[in-house]
Amino acid sequence: MAVKKLGNQSFLLSNPVTLAGFASVVGKKEGEGPLEFDYVSSDDTFGEKSWEKAESRMQRDALDRALAKAGCAEPELELIFAGDLINQCIASAFAVRGRNAPFLGLYGACSTMAEGLSLASLAIDGGFVDCAAAVSSSHFCSAERQYRFPLEYGGQRTPTAQWTVTGAGAAILKACGDGPRITKVCLGKIVDFGINDANNMGAAMAPAAHDTLKAFFADTDTKPADYDLILTGDLGNVGKQLLVDLFADEGTDLGARYDDCGSMIYDGARQDTHAGGSGCGCGSVVLCCHVLGGMRKRRWRRVLFAGTGALMSPVSTQQGESIPGICHLVCIEY
Repeated sequence: MAVKKLGNQSFLLSNPVTLAGFASVVGKKEGEGPLEFDYVSSDDTFGEKSWEKAESRMQRDALDRALAKAGCAEPELELIFAGDLINQCIASAFAVRGRNAPFLGLYGACSTMAEGLSLASLAIDGGFVDCAAAVSSSHFCSAERQYRFPLEYGGQRTPTAQWTVTGAGAAILKACGDGPRITKVCLGKIVDFGINDANNMGAAMAPAAHDTLKAFFADTDTKPADYDLILTGDLGNVGKQLLVDLFADEGTDLGARYDDCGSMIYDGARQDTHAGGSGCGCGSVVLCCHVLGGMRKRRWRRVLFAGTGALMSPVSTQQGESIPGICHLVCIEY
């Protein structure tokens, strides 16, 4: 009997899971934005010979920093959930080479961090492990090479296009300890409104964010006003406004408590990032420094982190397929 299930899509953790340590590593452009991170590199290759190797390096560095901040020795880590945007999640697979912990590679596009946090929380609450990690990353140059055009092409970006974040975030989750705690999880469904413009991912993902948030509010009998911060990642400026409009059409005001990682990470007017940030690294670096750090400082007490992903591939885009959206959510309290 599923005694921990709430409604259709949500789960109540019997033993809330502690976010014991968290860290973010970003590139130069992200460091020039309005937020602060654990480490900003002046070299977007991170000392490596390729963009893909740089992304693996970011994940290794973020995980090492999160482990240190959690006070965890390497042998304590029992399970790693990690993902990225590169084919077959190679950035993550190569990043964890040499670590003596089981690895589960994830692909949820920009929702990967929320997916990893959800699965790690369920594994710990289920009593399967006591310590797990959730990691995700993206790199502007590796993503452009895979999904769009070679950087040398110099193509113009549409106003709805988002800038793939160069960064990696990592969180260490433990069965006990001090820190913000994940208390509930809501797993999303595929939602597809027929958007097939790869340069307008916010429009493709906003309906999924609406679907998951609406399901969570119904499953838990709560409303937006019950939370200090509702954070999506990453709808960008276009998708953010669409989500606000979708709820407004139903008579629900998300209010000033709502924001989006893609809208927060850059200074759009100064940095020319069009519709904001995106990528597996966007939500993870904003969460793993600005938000969780703010919770430790008591800036927010109850936060909903809803990671949104556009589940497309180069092949599906070339075949004219629409872009399925997904959104997974964790409720974090301190």
